[in-house]
Amino acid sequence: MSWRPAQEPVCHPAHGVIAVVISPREKDLGGFSVRRVLPAVERRTVGPFVFFDHMGPATFPPGEGINVRPHPHIGLATVTYLFEGEILHRDSLGSELPIRPGAVNWMTAGRGIVHSERTSDEEIKRERRLHGIQTWVALPLAHEEDAPAFEHIPADRLPVFRQDDAELRLIAGCAYGRPAPFETVVDLFYMEGRIDPGGSLNLPATLGERCVYLVGGGLTIAERALNPTDMAVLEDGSDVVLSAGPEGAHVMLAGGAPLDGPRHIFWNFVSSSKERIEQAKTDWQDGRFSKVPGDEEEFIPLPG
Repeated sequence: MSWRPAQEPVCHPAHGVIAVVISPREKDLGGFSVRRVLPAVERRTVGPFVFFDHMGPATFPPGEGINVRPHPHIGLATVTYLFEGEILHRDSLGSELPIRPGAVNWMTAGRGIVHSERTSDEEIKRERRLHGIQTWVALPLAHEEDAPAFEHIPADRLPVFRQDDAELRLIAGCAYGRPAPFETVVDLFYMEGRIDPGGSLNLPATLGERCVYLVGGGLTIAERALNPTDMAVLEDGSDVVLSAGPEGAHVMLAGGAPLDGPRHIFWNFVSSSKERIEQAKTDWQDGRFSKVPGDEEEFIPLPG
């Protein structure tokens, strides 16, 4: 999804095992709310994750839907994961398929890709809900200019397992000794978790940099209660216990090895080089990116 400017998230300094708690700002995109968590002023990244958006939940009446026109990316991988609804993905490699709840779209931009995200002609005929998370993962320095690629992993291929008092779905990377069913060049973990009412989950320090995003329910970390849509970024070096409230907790867990150097972000471009971003801006303005088959007519202009 295309990056759109929004108000900066609010960061609340914390103590002990929590480095900072980020409360995102909500932006209404015409009946569709997006909560931007990363990047934030006090924390730009967690492991390789440089962008974290919570989409919805939103209900669309018949005739209305998502219409994100073709736009470019470089230097990152986008990860789309839905709880409810459907988004039709098309890209300049010729990929065209819907993403549905529990599945993963992992799109490697590398040296450049263009994609669009829309509501299909069939879906737009009826009322429907949309709810999910979209993240960007910065590619390692040695892979920033890799060839673009796209991988779709159906929901029934993702590992789902019990850990402590939680059911976890491994979206990408490796955690608790289990690997996701597809390889990446990024050292990360990314999971959806549902912790039982009153239950707990130990998040080990060996995972690297770690953050916990509370989608819904109640959660306490080191006696600090989180509000739904808060992200707690954890301190390194010690295991951390996540304790669910009586209603249970729906969480997203993400992180991994620290980035191998700073990254610059402009619009949908991520790179270790400012000059590379300037080149991408010029390439988009001059029409040198590839078109999206089946979606060639529209595009999002470079922001002024």
